[in-house]
Amino acid sequence: MVNSLYRTTVNLSSHAKRPYASKQREAAAATTRKNLLHAAKTLFARRGIDAITIADIAAKADVSPSTIYTLFKSKEGILRALVEETLFGDRYRVASERLDGIADPVEQLVLTATIARAIYESEEAELGLIRGASAFSPELRKLEQTFEEARFSLQRERVERLYAQGRAKQDLPLEKARRLLWMYTGRDVYRLLVKEGGWSPDDYERWLARTLVDALVAT
Repeated sequence: MVNSLYRTTVNLSSHAKRPYASKQREAAAATTRKNLLHAAKTLFARRGIDAITIADIAAKADVSPSTIYTLFKSKEGILRALVEETLFGDRYRVASERLDGIADPVEQLVLTATIARAIYESEEAELGLIRGASAFSPELRKLEQTFEEARFSLQRERVERLYAQGRAKQDLPLEKARRLLWMYTGRDVYRLLVKEGGWSPDDYERWLARTLVDALVAT
């Protein structure tokens, strides 16, 4: 009876500790991940993506290379995580959540300008130095291509809703409308107007919202 009670107490105690221990491990893993991304971003900005190895990042973050492989699989995985956290961070999530709550397709187009601004402002602030040091990096170009494909795919529903509700220009085929939306919201347009043209982000967002409506919506 005593042994049975002891075993029950031990089992209950171990179950009570597991959630706490699990939270501790999760917090530790999150901290390690954050430190690794910061170390990688610092090294990529200083020396360029192609010149940095997993060993360099591990040394900078004071962890073993195996830790990096466990969390990110590869250097490309680290770069992907950096880009995703930057482009699809808090500002993007807030705008996307607003988009999900809007049924009117024209209002969705207007909010698309806000999303584009959020993406490229965050990118410039967080990844500008990396892009400058790694302009010709094959890894960065490959990742950017993947991002562009994802962006094109994510915009499909907005264009289809515009056509489903009869709000699109009658002489504009749907696939051409998708390409126009993708083109106008691209990184190069932001760069030419804001970085090189001296426009403010507010100017860019207002112009883009008007341009998308003028290009795609029936008058």
